[in-house]
Amino acid sequence: MKKIVLVAAFAALAACSQPETAEEAEAPAEAAEAAPANIAADGKPSVGMYKVTAADGTATMEDVRADGTYVSTAADGTTSTGKWEQKSPALYCATPDEEGGKQTCYEEAVDANGVYTSKDPNTGEVSIVERVEG
Repeated sequence: MKKIVLVAAFAALAACSQPETAEEAEAPAEAAEAAPANIAADGKPSVGMYKVTAADGTATMEDVRADGTYVSTAADGTTSTGKWEQKSPALYCATPDEEGGKQTCYEEAVDANGVYTSKDPNTGEVSIVERVEG
């Protein structure tokens, strides 16, 4: 009789530790599958300062801000602003503030040599991206 009570107690304890619904059982798996928000191709947070060098050698400084905005400063000092969104580590999207500005999503990657690149979908031009640390 003691064995039956002991087995029943273990069964009751095991039942209490199980999720009550299928949704609860799936929630941790879904959370684990979701990519961390705003992670750049280099595996670090998207927010920060970057030097972006175009194929022709011209460099632009990009200040990607935590509030979802960016400021781009060209070598001659002219600036442009807009909003950004990191849809995945491989897809950075920017929408300029200018009238009629449309979102453009750039394919980003870090190659086997550790070079961080960004490809313009409209021109196919590949730029080199360097994170500028504080």
